[in-house]
Formats: sequence, C-alpha cells, structure tokens
Amino acid sequence: MTAPILITGAGQRIGQAFARACLDRGQPIIVTYRTYRPAIDALQKAGAECLHADFATNEGIDGFIDALKARTDKLRAIIHNASDWLPESEDSDPADVMNAMMQIHVMTPYRINLACRSMLEQGDSTTDIIHMTDYVVEKGSAKHIAYAASKAALTNLTLSFSRLLAPKVKVNAVAPSLIMFNPGDSEAYREKTLKKSLMGIEPGAEVAVATLQFLLDNPYITGRTLPLDGGRHLA
Repeated sequence: MTAPILITGAGQRIGQAFARACLDRGQPIIVTYRTYRPAIDALQKAGAECLHADFATNEGIDGFIDALKARTDKLRAIIHNASDWLPESEDSDPADVMNAMMQIHVMTPYRINLACRSMLEQGDSTTDIIHMTDYVVEKGSAKHIAYAASKAALTNLTLSFSRLLAPKVKVNAVAPSLIMFNPGDSEAYREKTLKKSLMGIEPGAEVAVATLQFLLDNPYITGRTLPLDGGRHLA
C-alpha cells in the first residue's frame, strides 16, 4: 500500500492545489486544516483524510501527532504548508506576534519532523520533507518583521534536518513570492505587485505544484531552498 503524503494547511491556495494534484494521480494524502472551508469537504469526498489541527499551541501539536499516528505508521512525505501572516501593529503586542509566528512556522514543523521521523524512515525508498518558506527571507520586511524572521528560521531548519535525516529523507524548501492574488486585492495593488518581478505575471498555484513534485521526484537534491519568485531578486 502506498504511504500517504501529509500536507498541512491544505484548505486553500497552494496546499489545496497540491492536495488535488496528489489525488488526481492516485497518491493517498492526509491533510490538515485550521479553519473549515468547503474545499475540505471536496478533498474528503475525493479521498483525502482530513484532520482538524490547531498548531497555535503545543497541546494542539500533540493532539495532531497522536491523531496522525492513529491513522498511519508510515509517510511518503511531509509538506509543511500551514502558515499565518501577522503584521506588527499598534494594536498588537510584539511578543504575541513573534510567538505566534515562531509557533506556526518553526515549532510546528520542528516537532512534527522529529515525531514523524520513524514514519518517514520505513522501507527502502527515499522520502521527503518540504518546508514552504518565503521570498521575504532574502530581503526582510518592515511590516511583517516576525513573519520574515520565522520563515528565515524555517529555512535554517531545512539545513539542519537535511543533515540529520540523510540519506533516508531528503529535506528541502520552496520560497515563493507572488503566486496568486487574493480575491479582494485591488487593481492598483495587483499592478504594483506584478512589477516587482522580471516575469511580471501571476503564475497560479500550478507552478508551486510542479515545484513540489519536482522535489519529490528528484533523488539528488537535499538541504536546498528553491526560489519561486519570477526573478524578483533582479527586478
């Protein structure tokens, strides 16, 4: 029986698109969601196992790990896609913002990777962990300081876990910039954002799906972060 891929934060956008792509090719998946959306029902009807998980607390992570291990004893891969995007503001305590960002982007993958190590190391085939980081790691952010710092820490986890888990488990990251706009984004915002990359397009979730699949299929890449930014670093 084919081991499932775990995809965290699969209720929308890239996580949902990759989950659908896995199901379309017959790959079993287990997905997590924090906020219910109709897409979760659709994934479940298509064959996904959907687990509610709140990674905002260590107790939430513990509960998720217990639920996961009750459903499978092996994994083909873990895609750490669950994320949040809290800005600094006058209405928020900076300590709360930093704690929240580090909890979701660092503590959660750190603990899940360690807890699931034996599930990834079973069998003769190489398995994968992929962290979804962010282009912002390269330049920082004046409005999302804690977010950028937490994604930078996740990038470093990629290096450490690749050392720890080789050669059985490949550990890589994908660092996207603009992939797809939100429905409420204004035309002015869209125009301004498109000018930030050399390619000048909204590529859609398909490019992220293709990048994730490339990493899963390639047996000789580990400890690397693949930029997915349309040449934004040169624009």
